[in-house]
Amino acid sequence: MLFTTHQYLFFFLAVFATYWAMPWPRARIYLLLAASFFFYATWSQWLALIVTGTATLDWLLAIGINQAKTRRVAKLFLITSISVNLGVLCFFKYANFFLDSAYKVVGFSPEADNFFRVFMIFGISFYTFEAISYTVDVYMGKLKAERNLPNFLLFILFFPHLVAGPIVRGRDFLLQAHRPKKWSWVRAQHGVQLIALGLFKKLAIADCMAIYCDRVWDPKIVADNPVEMLSSAAVWMAVIAFTIRVYCDFSGYSDMALGCAHLLGYKLTVNFRMPYISKNIAEFWRRWHISLSNWLRDYIFIPLGGSRGGFWFTARNLTITFGLGGLWHGATWSWLVWGLVHAFMLIVHRAFRQFAEVRPTLKWALETKLGTFIRLLVTLFFITVSMVFAQPSLEIAWEVLQKMFIPSPGLKLPMDQNRLWWTLYLVIFAHVIGITGLWLWIWKRLPGPVIGTGCAILFVAAQVLSPDTTKAFIYFVF
Repeated sequence: MLFTTHQYLFFFLAVFATYWAMPWPRARIYLLLAASFFFYATWSQWLALIVTGTATLDWLLAIGINQAKTRRVAKLFLITSISVNLGVLCFFKYANFFLDSAYKVVGFSPEADNFFRVFMIFGISFYTFEAISYTVDVYMGKLKAERNLPNFLLFILFFPHLVAGPIVRGRDFLLQAHRPKKWSWVRAQHGVQLIALGLFKKLAIADCMAIYCDRVWDPKIVADNPVEMLSSAAVWMAVIAFTIRVYCDFSGYSDMALGCAHLLGYKLTVNFRMPYISKNIAEFWRRWHISLSNWLRDYIFIPLGGSRGGFWFTARNLTITFGLGGLWHGATWSWLVWGLVHAFMLIVHRAFRQFAEVRPTLKWALETKLGTFIRLLVTLFFITVSMVFAQPSLEIAWEVLQKMFIPSPGLKLPMDQNRLWWTLYLVIFAHVIGITGLWLWIWKRLPGPVIGTGCAILFVAAQVLSPDTTKAFIYFVF
């Protein structure tokens, strides 16, 4: 059940109306819990039971950590929780990766020969990270174990963020679950605005960009029409289209998730802050998928030692952290390379920052308006190039890179390219008015009816401009 379908609209309206009609706070918790289970069960009832079962085990183990009389027993409970969660994650997400690698070594084709395959759980990486962060926080004394099972299950299963984030922390969500909810028109307005914006990003931009980038990113299309048949210009356009698509797709889902949560009285963490205006790669990761980058920092990078050691010590920690971050995104060699590329860019950034710190003239030049603009363009260029590895096939990624940097003739993209360019202009315009603060200045001065009309226009435009068939959200498979 995708956020962009009529089925979800009817589902959410039914939950929304029933939720606010109930005068009992506990009944609302049970309603959201039942709705969340149903939402996930629309994909698979068995997988919904697995998620509920592992979450219940985490709840018990966290209580055990709180009640443990010795630190050794508490650590045993923690290790058990982490092992179970990582075991489920590795089995359902990475089993096929290792099986495919083994099949290729012995020369088998798993698709053609009907070999054993594991069905992947949607959103498994998100709820696994939420569960691990919860038990670790309980063990570290940052959070007391939740005694109420329905509240804890709602923290894990809450349907707006269940399958594609943002990654929620227990200390942020569980306090809200205990707090009685009161209707707020201001909050409802904010929720509707986020849903309208997210729907427009997804349908009118991301799904339209998929038409262009699937020619390079969809393995089925590439199998029949190899990348080598395309011209370098066509490949560059496909890569630019994917860079726009992945941002509007994921941030669009996050906007809709936050909007739906607001309409139900809950606040989720903001996951994107215009990452394509970042002036360096470190700033990019403070703006892109914020809940994941914070999780990687708090539960992998800092425990490894963070940046407390020397340059190469920090470089090692960044490599491990982003290598694991790449594998979190996808169980393929290309995603591992994607993570290592980002680690390399962060290491180079740190080295260059140290180089510039002792050269006042260079530092001054970089901080001028022209220098800032150049840094922004350079960062965006390398981010765009790194997107080449954000796909299932490492072989195709290398072919795309060769086409991008070794000019060669070939076919154009088989569709009208005006839509791509106008979409690019729209995204650039939106970032310009965002970075200058102009949009915030205008927004504060708009009367309510104008804002409502704008939301209605976004809803209609999303439906009118969307392609005939909508695409699943990219991050559902993570």
